[in-house]
Amino acid sequence: MNYNEAIEFIHSVNNYFCKPGLQRIKALCDFLGNPQDDLKFIHVAGTNGKGSFCSMLTGILKSAGYKVGTYTSPYILDFNERISINNNPIPDDELSKLCDKIKPFCDNATDKPTEFEVITAIGFEYFRRQNCDVVVLECGLGGRYDATNLIKTPVLTVITGVDFDHQNFLGDTIEQIANEKAGIIKQNAPCLWCGDSVVASTIIKDAANSVGSPLFTPDHQLIEILKSDLSGTSFNYKRYENLFIPLLGTYQPINAVNTVTAAEILREIGFNISEQNIYDGLKNTSWHARFELLKNNPPVIFDGAHNPQGVTAAIKSVINYFGDTKVNVLTGVMKDKDYKFIAKEIGRIADKVFCITPNNPRALNSYNYADIFNTLNITSIPFEDLCDGIDAALKDSKENNIPLIILGSLYMYSDIYKKINTKKQ
Repeated sequence: MNYNEAIEFIHSVNNYFCKPGLQRIKALCDFLGNPQDDLKFIHVAGTNGKGSFCSMLTGILKSAGYKVGTYTSPYILDFNERISINNNPIPDDELSKLCDKIKPFCDNATDKPTEFEVITAIGFEYFRRQNCDVVVLECGLGGRYDATNLIKTPVLTVITGVDFDHQNFLGDTIEQIANEKAGIIKQNAPCLWCGDSVVASTIIKDAANSVGSPLFTPDHQLIEILKSDLSGTSFNYKRYENLFIPLLGTYQPINAVNTVTAAEILREIGFNISEQNIYDGLKNTSWHARFELLKNNPPVIFDGAHNPQGVTAAIKSVINYFGDTKVNVLTGVMKDKDYKFIAKEIGRIADKVFCITPNNPRALNSYNYADIFNTLNITSIPFEDLCDGIDAALKDSKENNIPLIILGSLYMYSDIYKKINTKKQ
C-alpha cells in the first residue's frame, strides 16, 4: 500500500477511542516476533508534562550519542511525528511497509486491535529494525492497561504527575487514577515520581515498594529562576548553574528538572551522559503546542492545555509573562473535558473569548462553549467555521495590540499553525 492507504488503514482498523487491555497488542506483537523484547525503554506516564519530558530527554540522550526512538501521542502537525528516531519522523515508505506487514493480522483477528495498538506495534517493530539504543516511550492513556505497558523490563519508569483527566476510563478519584499510572512500575527497574499530590505519592511509593523498584523524586523547591521571558528561561538547579530551555511556560523548568533527574538516574545505571550533554540537550529542545510562541507583534501563543491542571498552569504562565494585561483567548475543547472549569480559569485573563469547534467528533460545539462563558459574564463570540474564528481573533488582537492566547485541544493545532503561518509578515 502507499502512504495514504497506510494512514487510511490505521484509522479504519478499529473505531474504539480507548479499549483497555493488553491481549490484543500482545497477539499483534506475537505475530511480529515480539520486537519490544529486543529494545530498551524509558516508559513515561502522567496526566501532564509527558510530551515535554520525552522531548527533553530525547535531546539529552541524542546529545550523548545514543540512537533514540521516541514514541508520543497525539501527533501535532503530521502523523509520522508519533514514531521518530533522533527527532526524525518515520519515513512514509517505512510506515507503509509496516502497515503491509500488519494488515493481514488485523484483517483476520476476531478481536481487532485498536488504532493506538496498531501504531504502538508499528513503533516497536520500526525501532527494532533500526537498532535503536533506547526508546523513550510515552503512554497513551493511563498506564496499567495501556498498549505500551506490554513491555517487560524498562530501564526506567517515569510518572510525571497525577491529576484528573479521562475519568471515564481511569476512575473518578486521584487514588484510582494514580493506581492506573502506577501500573507501569516494574520489578527492580527504578521509578521517577515527579508529582506533588500527597495522595498519589503514597500510592506510587507503595507500588514501587511492592515490586522492589527504587523510587526517586526531584526537588522542585531547589529551582532558582534567573530569567524568564518570551525567549526562554534560565535557571539553576542543585549543582547545575544557568541551565537554559527555549520552551516557554512557567511549568517547563519543572519538566526540565524532572528530565535532569532522569538523566542522572540513567547515568547511575550505566548510560554515558555528561553534564554537558544535559545542558546541550535542554537548550536544543523544541516542542510544539506547549506555550509556543507562534507569532510576534502582538504575541500569539498556543498552549494545548485541555484539563484542569494544564489550564491552571497555562493561566499562571500568561500572568507571568503579561502581568495584569488582559488578553484575547481563542479556545476550543472536547466535550468530555471539564470545560466549565476551563472557562472559569480563562475568565481570569480574558478580554474577549473567541470560541471554535476543533476538528474532532468529540469536540464541544463552539456555541455551547460560548454559552458557558456568557453565564460567567465573559464576553465570548462563537464561530461556526474554525478559520473564521482564527481570523477574527487575530484581527482583533492586532487592531488592539493585545496578546492572543490559544488554549484547548491539541486537535486545533495543525489548522491554527498552518493558518497563522500563511499570515506571517
